[in-house]
Amino acid sequence: MLTETDARVLALTNARAVLGALPRLVELVPEAGRILGTLPAPTTLSLVAPGIPVTRYRFSPDGIAPVSEGRGPTLMFRSVDHLNAVIAGTAQPIPIAGPAGIRFLTRVFTPLTDLLGVYLKPADERLADAEFRRRSTLLTLEVAARAIAVVGNEDTSGRFSAAHMPDGDLDLEIGDELRYRLEVKNHRIRLDDDQSDPPRAALRFADLDVAGGVISGRDSALACVCDGRLAMRGFIPLVDNTSRILDRVGAYLGA
Repeated sequence: MLTETDARVLALTNARAVLGALPRLVELVPEAGRILGTLPAPTTLSLVAPGIPVTRYRFSPDGIAPVSEGRGPTLMFRSVDHLNAVIAGTAQPIPIAGPAGIRFLTRVFTPLTDLLGVYLKPADERLADAEFRRRSTLLTLEVAARAIAVVGNEDTSGRFSAAHMPDGDLDLEIGDELRYRLEVKNHRIRLDDDQSDPPRAALRFADLDVAGGVISGRDSALACVCDGRLAMRGFIPLVDNTSRILDRVGAYLGA
């Protein structure tokens, strides 16, 4: 597996996949919902860094969602490396906001991202709690599923794999409780909320522990295939190349 990463692709992964898990955090963790509930009005936050598209999220007491437009506080980054350092916790962004925007950043956004970090990079002792471990795994899967689209569309190796993928849907199935659908069209990948039709291919993890182990690198995907904990079905080029992109996702999420 390649381990070198592109700073631009990592920045997109951080902006769209890591921070893209904030809506799921609010769904899973009551504390996150309480933090969001303190918002007096909906607020749109923009993340701006040279060389990548602007990423925006709309925060409201009812939830968080990515949006394409909206005005509100902005976090500026001098470069993609600066954005990556901020997500890694070794630098600070440049806020552009009025008093209300600063209150949002300090009282809502920062506490939410800190809480997300607790679940995405858990202390070993926290994992002894079954519910914490479940939430941590679900959030890790959310990040990984979103990162597949970023890496498949933007990373050099990921684009090579996507170039060999025919049009069609591929499902990532985790037992019977969770499913993500990836739509491949013209060698571009996106997450698709419409899961009404059968997919052309699927990767099926036996349960959350298996999925979390494979995505985190704790378990070998090949070993899981051999003992039946990871199953594949459908059109092989979709499955094989998605697996290759997932390997690249691991390099970026571990960066």
